[in-house]
Amino acid sequence: MARTPADLVGAQPDPPFEITFDGRRVTALPGQTVAAALWSAGILAWRTTREGGRPRGAFCGIGQCYDCLATVNGEPNRRACLVPARPGDAITTQEGHGHDRLTV
Repeated sequence: MARTPADLVGAQPDPPFEITFDGRRVTALPGQTVAAALWSAGILAWRTTREGGRPRGAFCGIGQCYDCLATVNGEPNRRACLVPARPGDAITTQEGHGHDRLTV
């Protein structure tokens, strides 16, 4: 049986939860991507470019441009516009390519 708008009256969404961005607490809503949660908190950049260190955040919002790469729970190069936010996620600014460089 199909639901009607009347079925949704009084619907209660799951409660907000917290993630962190560079140690700062950020409130996220169920169903939000990491990028949406960061945007909602006024955070517009969470990556720096490989050359020049220029700030980047979401650009296309659909996972095609890779400007929104972030380190999520220690895993670099995650597209923040596609990754669902989960309670307790730790997002950190991704610098350059996201992997530690070895010095010789």
